[in-house]
Amino acid sequence: MKNGKTTMTKNDTLTLIDGLRVGHAQDNEAVTGCTVVLCEKGAVAGVDQRGGAPGTRETDALRPMHLVDKAHAVMLSGGSAFGLDAAGGAVRYLEEKKIGFNVGVAKVPIVPAAILFDLGIGSATRRPDAEMGYQACLNASRDPVAEGSLGAGTGATVGKILGAGQAMKGGIGSAAMDIGGGVQVAALIAVNPFGDVIDPDTGEIVAGARSLRKGPLKIGQGRFADTMEIMKGQVGRSVFGAAQRGNTVIGVVATNARFDKTEANKMAAMAMNGLARSIRPANTMLDGDTLFALATGRRKADVNIVGAFAAEVVAQAVVRAVRAAHSLGGVPALQDE
Repeated sequence: MKNGKTTMTKNDTLTLIDGLRVGHAQDNEAVTGCTVVLCEKGAVAGVDQRGGAPGTRETDALRPMHLVDKAHAVMLSGGSAFGLDAAGGAVRYLEEKKIGFNVGVAKVPIVPAAILFDLGIGSATRRPDAEMGYQACLNASRDPVAEGSLGAGTGATVGKILGAGQAMKGGIGSAAMDIGGGVQVAALIAVNPFGDVIDPDTGEIVAGARSLRKGPLKIGQGRFADTMEIMKGQVGRSVFGAAQRGNTVIGVVATNARFDKTEANKMAAMAMNGLARSIRPANTMLDGDTLFALATGRRKADVNIVGAFAAEVVAQAVVRAVRAAHSLGGVPALQDE
């Protein structure tokens, strides 16, 4: 409030895009949660999946040459494959509102989903389910998206090459920008990679595997071991033990541009470049990296331009996620240092 007038907070998150609402729900004791992106009027949707260990739902429906071209929500969830159940809560929520693809005898809500693995932190037996997904829908709003250790980012961790004991807290982050002509592009990313998070502007590690060494370090940036440097010494043998099987980066990119399904899929593919800029390494066999794209269809735009900036907001969202994260489940966060 200023001079008796309400001051509006600038929205530089996914909900900047008209027609989208975002809601989180989580179980802090179990250290897991889910995040829903609601697009109740429908949004042309696409997907790009590049990691080697995905857990997804309804991704085939989003590809060109398939009947359905619009989604009504996207669910991002922890809980590994168990967490896909959270999408059922969004389906129920939308059905109650009579929203969905009209098949004559019913309206079927189209809710693509992707999960990340967070069973190694908190409880492995309490996972996001349909009730939690439904609660996320009830919590959804047009407000700037809350970031950090909540929603799908509740149990997220980063930098696991030295084991879970040397990892740092990940989270969920969002970023948005106006790219001219009234066209906007935004991203919402749950950050749970095997690798380190990198500041794309400096190339320096922001959060990742913490060094085991004491005293002066010869590699990394002081407190960081530097996953890529460690991997150089492991050529010829696997460095991926059981402690590192808990990864995956998932998210949504969106625009108010008017795209068809092919263009939406291309936007998702170009947006994936933002992970390569901000996570090192990205798209490994242990990361099920998956990005959905939503186009709300208001502005004419070139997909090459929108896709290029989609990669930019993805990279920004990744860094914002770890900077906003706080400690949970005994895993330290960047804010602790």
